[in-house]
Amino acid sequence: MRLSWLIGSIVVIALSATVHGKTYRVYYLDGQSNMDGYGKVSELPPELDQPMEGVMIFHGSTVGDGQPLDGRGAWDVLKPGHGAGFSANGTRNTPGDRFGPELTFARRMKELHPNEGIAIIKYSRGGTSIDQKAESASQAGCWEPDFNGGEGAGKGINQYDHCLATIKNAMSDRNIDDDGADDQLIPCGIVWMQGESDAGDVEIAGRYEANLKRLMDLLRAALRADDLPIAIGQISDSKKDAVRSEHIWKEGEMVRAAQAAFCEKDQAARLVTSTDGYGYSDPYHYDSAGYLDMGEQFANAIGALETRPD
Repeated sequence: MRLSWLIGSIVVIALSATVHGKTYRVYYLDGQSNMDGYGKVSELPPELDQPMEGVMIFHGSTVGDGQPLDGRGAWDVLKPGHGAGFSANGTRNTPGDRFGPELTFARRMKELHPNEGIAIIKYSRGGTSIDQKAESASQAGCWEPDFNGGEGAGKGINQYDHCLATIKNAMSDRNIDDDGADDQLIPCGIVWMQGESDAGDVEIAGRYEANLKRLMDLLRAALRADDLPIAIGQISDSKKDAVRSEHIWKEGEMVRAAQAAFCEKDQAARLVTSTDGYGYSDPYHYDSAGYLDMGEQFANAIGALETRPD
């Protein structure tokens, strides 16, 4: 059962609610492991190694495909630890020792919108593909909206559904900062960092542009904003295959071209290409400096779309 219609209703309620509390601009951060984030909290500069005033985050718990809907989380002030290793049980968040692009994304968004609150809804799962026929899909999961695997309460449930459940849970909270007054939550952008797991096979990589467009269209529809700004992080390759000393992603160039083509055709989408210059902490994930720059570049891309002429 898809939650798009319900999320749309919740968004309308949130936008039409009597405003007594704060207004928050809401941004959705989704994808696979380089959205999770492998930056080391121990390497953060002092100004980022602390709670961020005026910024809230709802980081959804992730599970595999074929499992009952999850998306558990709890609104909290953004602080380091929302990278790989983070966990949530629905009432309490447990930060890890890694971070992703959310810290510098939020900092830059606060610079662009100093008089408004910033809220992030994050849902990502390492190794996930969009295409359910990708090699990693059976282990990590996929975002294919028409996935029909699983049994019982989990039949047909995959990463797309868990993401929608996360958004539903987050948007259902009318007082995200616990100040006793209803807050206004305004969907303002989607940030997508994914594609590596669709780059292992020429047939699957060849479907990536169509799969990406469909998924982004459905997320926009769920949030009732057809022109919601989207920033796409272009995948890159460390070329550090431990066995062959060559490209990690066999069809990475096809996926990169598909990401670029999607952004060229969608006036409300921008491609972030700074990933090509990042260092790596292992063959698959960027280093701390990379995630710090990535978040800022994502924010700049969304910010430019927010101010584009109609």
